[in-house]
Order: sequence, then C-alpha cells, then structure tokens
Amino acid sequence: ECHRLPAAHSASCVDLQLRTCSDAPYNHTTFPTPLEHRTREAVEASSEYILLSVLHHLLEGQCNPDLRLLGCAVLAPRCEGGRALRPCRHVCEGLREACQPAFDAIDMAWPYFLDCRRYFARDEEVCYDPLEKLRAGLEAEEAPPSGLPPTFIRFAHHPYAQMVRVLKRTAARCTHVAKTYSIGRSFEGKDLLVIEFSGRPGQHELMEPEVKLIGNIHGNEVAGREMLIYLAQYLCSEYLLGNPRVQRLINTTRIHLLPSMNPDGYEVAAAEGAGYNGWTSGRQNAQNLDLNRNFPDLTSEYYQLAEARGVRSDHIPIPQHYWWGKVAPETKAIMKWMRTIPFVLSASLHGGDLVVSYPFDFSKHPQEEKMFSPTPDEKMFKLLSRAYADVHPMMMDKSEHRCGGNFLKRGSIINGADWYSFTGGMSDFNYLHTNCFEITVELGCVKFPPEEALYTLWQHNKESLLNFMETVHRGIKGVVMDKFGKPVKNARILVKGIRHDITTAPDGDYWRLLPPGSHIVIAQAPGYSKVIKKVTIPARMKRAGRVDFILQPLGMGPKKFLHGLRRTGPGPHTPPGGASPRGAPTEPDVDPLGARRPPSASGSKPWWWSYFSSLSPHRPRWLLRY
Repeated sequence: ECHRLPAAHSASCVDLQLRTCSDAPYNHTTFPTPLEHRTREAVEASSEYILLSVLHHLLEGQCNPDLRLLGCAVLAPRCEGGRALRPCRHVCEGLREACQPAFDAIDMAWPYFLDCRRYFARDEEVCYDPLEKLRAGLEAEEAPPSGLPPTFIRFAHHPYAQMVRVLKRTAARCTHVAKTYSIGRSFEGKDLLVIEFSGRPGQHELMEPEVKLIGNIHGNEVAGREMLIYLAQYLCSEYLLGNPRVQRLINTTRIHLLPSMNPDGYEVAAAEGAGYNGWTSGRQNAQNLDLNRNFPDLTSEYYQLAEARGVRSDHIPIPQHYWWGKVAPETKAIMKWMRTIPFVLSASLHGGDLVVSYPFDFSKHPQEEKMFSPTPDEKMFKLLSRAYADVHPMMMDKSEHRCGGNFLKRGSIINGADWYSFTGGMSDFNYLHTNCFEITVELGCVKFPPEEALYTLWQHNKESLLNFMETVHRGIKGVVMDKFGKPVKNARILVKGIRHDITTAPDGDYWRLLPPGSHIVIAQAPGYSKVIKKVTIPARMKRAGRVDFILQPLGMGPKKFLHGLRRTGPGPHTPPGGASPRGAPTEPDVDPLGARRPPSASGSKPWWWSYFSSLSPHRPRWLLRY
C-alpha cells in the first residue's frame, strides 16, 4: 500500500491512439502514465506494450482479450473530465486467479505492471471495470418479437452476441432448471458458452447421468449450432408447459448444450453468408487449426496396447509430447470440461453429409484410408447411433439419390474409420481418455443452410435429439462403496468380454452403457476385494438397472488383484510421460501445460526469452521467474 497510487487525479486528457488498446472502453488517456511513460512513442517502444501485443500468441489464446485490456488500463490510463481513473482491483485479482496457470505453463512471471495492489483501486474508491465493454454486448437484454409468446422460437441464424443473449434469456426463463456457464474462451476471446438443464443446475447429483451435445466444431458447419440453440429454447418452454417427457428427461438427466465450439470460425463463414460459403471457409479456428484433428491421438496407442495381454487400454493418459505442438484454447477447454464433469454420453453435430458415425475414427492400419475399426463397445455404439438415425425421417428415407443416400444400406450409420480415417478426433479421445461415449452426427449436405431451411432441419432432428439423450439411461448404474458406506472414488467397473472399463465418479456413482443381454460385471479398487455380479438387461428396458457394489477391504498383508483381472503391464507397455501402471485407478492426468514446449536445459532461459531480449537494450528481466 506504500506505493499505492490515488484512485483519481487531475490530468490533461488526450486521444487514445495505441493500436493494441483500440478496443478499450474509453477514448482518452493521459501522460505521464503510472509507469512514467511521457509520450505515446515511449509507450509503444516499451517492453510492457510489446508484451501486451503478443500475449495472446504466447498464451495460445488463453485469457484473451481480458489480459490485454487489463494491461491497457495501466499503460494507457483512462481519462475523463480532466481526471485520470484507475481500474478496479477486484477485476485484476479475479483475472490473475484465472490466468496465472497460463503464465506458469510458459515459465513466465506475472507482469509487474499488473500488480493488483499497486496499480488498481479498491472497490470503495473511484474505479472502473476495464472489461465492461467486453461484457456489455452480451449482457444486454433482447426483448422477444412484439406480440409473440415467450415460447416463440426464431428459426434464423444467430450471430455470436445474439446466440449468447438467447441462451441467457432462456436460462433466466427457466432459472430453476437451467443456467449458463463458460468452459473457456476461443482464441479471439469469445466465451464458449454452455446452457445446462437439470433438476439442480450447477451441481452433479448422485446417480444422475451427464450428457453433452456439441455443435459448430467446424465454424462453417452451422446447422448443429442452430439445432442446439433451438433445443435449449424447446426444453425450457416444454418444461414450463408441463410436457411430461421433457420434464422427466430434465429431472433425471443433467444436459449440457454447447452450441458453438468454434465461434471464431463461424464469424469467418457467416461473413460470406449462407449459400455463398465455401466448403472450407471458416472451418478452422482463428489459429487455422482443425479442432476435430487437434485432440491427442490416443487411438494409435490403443492399438499397440490392445495387442498385449494384461495391459489396460482405457483411460489412456495424454502423452507429454502432445503438449509440445500447437493446442487450441478451444481444445483445451473441452478437455478440461471433460475432466471436471463425469460425462456418460455425447454427440458432436457436423454438416456436409447425412449420416451418424461412431468410433473408432482412426483405422487400425494407418495406411488404410477406409477400414472397419470397431471399439470393444461396437454393439453399444451401434445402438446409440441407431437411436438417432432410426427416428430421423430423412435418414430413413429410402431414396438412394437423396443426401446421404450412399449410407442407406447401412441404416444411415457407419463406423468412422470405415468411412474415412483420421487422427486427433474428439470422439476417439472421449472414449479412450474418459468414460464418455461420443457419436458424430452429420446433419445434412449443406454446411451453411439458408434460413428458410432451418425450420425443416429442426423438425427432422428434434425427435432424434430427444431420443438420443434418453439413451443415456440404458445399461446399468449404481454406487460403489466400502463396508462403512463411504463412496469409493475411481473404482473400476469391468464387464467380462468387453475390454473397456469405466470408473466411478467422486461420489462413488457410475453409469455403464450396455446393450441388452446377460453380462458379468466386476467392481474392483486397490485395497479391496473384487465383487462379481451377473446382470440381465431386457431388450425393451429403457431405464438403467441399479447395481450397487459394497467392497470389502483386503487383509493387512500385501494387496493383490487376481492376475486375470489386473490389467497392468510393466516395462514396454507403461505409457509415455511416466504414467503409473494401468491397473491402478489413478486420477485422469492433469493438463500438463508446462510440457507444451520441450523442457529447456537446466539453467537456460525460457523459449520466449530470445524474442524479448532482442527488442531493446533494456531486457525485461521482470518476465523471468528466477
């Protein structure tokens, strides 16, 4: 506090002419600045300003543009009415808490000029929010069209700000069963906004399965984006109207809808417009990355592990070398989301054809562009795919000349690698890294359909979306606990004949999607005796059967698993990155962002240092952590 600046002081206001700060929520600044820069040229030549101009590249889109606007509030202080105003401290503190891990990941110190105590004012003082403009367009309320009921759905394309307003207004109408939240930011700083529906939104309920639907992973494939915006409004309205099916679905399921995973790419595609959009314009994110090729390739490792006996081939850790490449902030946000919530079922909505595909998407033989490559859960994935396709009127249309007609003989479903093989896909990653089963739905041959086609698209897909979400209640569910009733976290649920285990959530609950028939189910965890049960799932059963397990602790001697069930493997089958043996139910590996670049030799400077040290004789040593 000894060096704390006054919240406001008299100043001479001049036009703000700094390019990096051109979108700040004010137009005038003053000199000298809190950093003692006395001219615009001095600011532009400073290492602080240079850092702000490249920060979004250094952090690969994380905390952008928030950090840049926060820095501008110090380098170019706001000036109004002859007074210089300081930004609010709570904004700085909140951003530092959220963004410090991104700096740690590149071995960079928190910039000294973003010292929340020195350069930012307390809330009880006169201060302003430097991020107000960033939020303003999204928080403005948009009234429904005049004379129309609140249940009205506008079947049109939704630009980003309008999409956000519609989702927030929908959540406000159904506040007791819906809420919105952000899972992160796009490279250009747009929130990846999710709307959730649940009996108790915002929290995981014991035994309640979690479902996610993701649209617009490719920015120019927009039908899925609109379908999920319409679905959110439909679920809210029908719940309020007392639709028993929708009420039962929401009261027994936690549903997460992410209409746009790639809002930056959408803006590129939308600028060309429906009917004029090229086949690839806007497909990638702002870094020119295809987000559905940007996930870790765990499928290649799976094929190696599957050939070895006694080695686990599920919940495969992310290899360290993956982080050395370019990983989109959108991809990181999805992976973090998947680690936070125990998803059971998922669908990714695309465009360009009319078919449902399911894992694996990468061929068992990499040279084969088309090769049937099933997962151990092939039967279940076909059931999930049919749950969507069998009630879709166009997918069931018998004409071979229609869009997707070449898949008619397959029932409009196909194994992904049997269609075309590719690595880095989101569906394979879901299956091999988590408990979640994800399918890919191609909604039509036109990637950016005209507005007049959207209502028909909704009518074709509404029942399929509902039916698919309801399939999360197939199979079995239960709780794994010890003899004292304490939940056993990360216990393994094995099904004989299916070499793919799932794990229990922190509350000890689990969900195992299974096709009809008889199954031998085993629950096991380190330090406990395994428990085996036989379950029979009737063909028409549409509610998950309850199968609980009570595990008894092993004796005080060495803890052992039966060799036939212990899926561990020493030596060559241990995964890269020093992961523990696969038989131990470890935490899903935490995002090792620090490994994004190859580790530097002991005592050497971080990889970014040469850039900054070459810019001026005054090297910004304040960026070094040691």
